[in-house]
Amino acid sequence: MVKKIISLAAVFIVALTIFPKTAYAGAPVPWIDMGITIGGANDPAVIVPALHILFLVSIIALAPSILMLLTGFTRIVIAMHFVRAAMATQQMPPNQVLVGVALILTLFLMAPALTEINDNALQPLGRSEISIEEAIERGMEPLRKFMRDQVEDRDVNLFFQLSRMEAVATIEEIPDSILIPAFVLGELTKGFMIGFLMYLPFIVIDMVVASVLMAMGMMMLPPAMISMPFKLMIFLLAGGWSFLLEYVLRTFRVT
Repeated sequence: MVKKIISLAAVFIVALTIFPKTAYAGAPVPWIDMGITIGGANDPAVIVPALHILFLVSIIALAPSILMLLTGFTRIVIAMHFVRAAMATQQMPPNQVLVGVALILTLFLMAPALTEINDNALQPLGRSEISIEEAIERGMEPLRKFMRDQVEDRDVNLFFQLSRMEAVATIEEIPDSILIPAFVLGELTKGFMIGFLMYLPFIVIDMVVASVLMAMGMMMLPPAMISMPFKLMIFLLAGGWSFLLEYVLRTFRVT
């Protein structure tokens, strides 16, 4: 079967090579002629829309990074990965499921900010009532407010020291170059703290199972293989996923 397919493909290629450019009563075969021309433009009416399109494409390309770093996505997904590792269920639930759940929780958490961005920035920009610069400023303000609510003083002071900038009087005056890295550092720290607290009960179960197996003389039996069903049973009976998601969401300070 494979040889037949290869033979038909070879015949087709040869036919395309020797087929004349005229066929069917001398009618010319319509060949496609394509070309790209790049030239200059002096008309602002042509240049400005092109720059707007380029800017929007750049924003779309950066949207995943903005979503992960400037929202609560980082803290949520780190905590969920720690819980999966503590239960020793390998790749269950899969990474796609964890990221999807974290994304949904992030949208739930950021719903007020996203609504404000849509009402104050995107809709006026679509009606051409404000410029792109003003839309960016209005759109960043809800994100700045969210980050200011979550950021820790020690992280802000750290980046002020590293940048050798003078400290500001109020938290509203913190520049984005200090606020964003301080927020990201705080989210990483809080995500690992939550993961550590969730890890402790599973470590206790592993220690109990290992002690029982050693007391019974079953030292060759892997404790993780025996403890995993018990960890799953206790986690499900205690409403583990509901408790985890509620606890993670309550760690966010939302005003």
